[in-house]
Amino acid sequence: MSAPGRAPGRAPGRAIIDARSSLVFVISFGVVSFFADMAYEGMRGIAGPYLATLGASGAAVGLIAGLGEFLGYTLRLLSGGAADRTRLYWPITLAGYTVQMAAVPALALTGSWPAAAALIILERVGKAARNPPRDVMLSRAGEHIGQGWAFGLHEGLDQAGATVGPLATALVLALHQDYRAAFAWLLIPAAATVVLVFAIRLRHPEAGAIRRPVAADAGADGLGRVFWLYAAGAGLVAFGFSDFALISYHFARAATVPAYGVPILYALAMPAAALGSLLFGRWFDRRGLMVLIPGTLLVLWATPLAFLGGFGGAIAAALLWGIGLGLHETVMAAAVATMVPAERRARAYGVFAAVFGTAWLAGSTLQGVLYDVSVPLMVAVALAAQIAGLLPIRLAARAMG
Repeated sequence: MSAPGRAPGRAPGRAIIDARSSLVFVISFGVVSFFADMAYEGMRGIAGPYLATLGASGAAVGLIAGLGEFLGYTLRLLSGGAADRTRLYWPITLAGYTVQMAAVPALALTGSWPAAAALIILERVGKAARNPPRDVMLSRAGEHIGQGWAFGLHEGLDQAGATVGPLATALVLALHQDYRAAFAWLLIPAAATVVLVFAIRLRHPEAGAIRRPVAADAGADGLGRVFWLYAAGAGLVAFGFSDFALISYHFARAATVPAYGVPILYALAMPAAALGSLLFGRWFDRRGLMVLIPGTLLVLWATPLAFLGGFGGAIAAALLWGIGLGLHETVMAAAVATMVPAERRARAYGVFAAVFGTAWLAGSTLQGVLYDVSVPLMVAVALAAQIAGLLPIRLAARAMG
């Protein structure tokens, strides 16, 4: 990562690898993520109720959310592998952000739930393309300031934008009762995201200059038993972690909160996610994977509170769901960086995301089907899966020492 200033005699674009320059890079990308999350989290906060107004069923919403997350995670295997093979970390990152940000305001032009579903899924595809190469660049900064702190700080800024976006869409809904107007407003942060990420590419071209060591065996898996234990445990947690699209769908169907209150609850979850990412990120740097055990035991209560509680339960569920989001986004990315060398990291992020996304698709789809049959049964299955995931996570944590 390049430092803000240029040392005497140093050529432009050359990296100064130290804690200060690494912190500058993390914060810079945090600003990008602030606007990106303002756009796509503003969209995701109202996606479930919008699909309901277009006539989608609970099973359809669960399938759309699950398929979106499935592609959003499994396609990272392709983008991560491509980034490691080609070393085109910046071009792949830029392309992913462009696709993702184009899909969000385009929802204002839809009039049927299949068309809306296609754009919701396309947004996840764009995120899949840009995340592995971006996370590799962030992990290089984490080598100097701590992986947990790097991803936690980035996620904190990320979630700050995720708070503003849903609040803005809630305001538009309250004033106009028009979902399409809310989606159209999101063009502003979406455009800002694309402009800023290109600007950071010009300022920090060296961030993507990751060379393969001469001694590296490009054909070796290089992931190891700890990685696979960790991926298995995280997959079970993902299987049981309810998607907010289904949660918000339930809020709308059960009239737990008014329509404009759904994005407000989503916005409420975002500061909780930011706090969770910072706290668990710092804790991870000190205790490692063990932080996932108490964290998971805390956030699994979000599902029963959301689907079996009333208005108070909805508020508590939003807070816990947000903490869980921050925990997953921070610790999961930071942990992979401690298990795999930099030159294989994009592929490792892709493999991990493929496992996580496949589990998310299966869990979200099953939860959507069970929701239409028996809500208590759906909740029981979600809790059982998350608790089961703690065993392989604990084994991985003990193996890492």
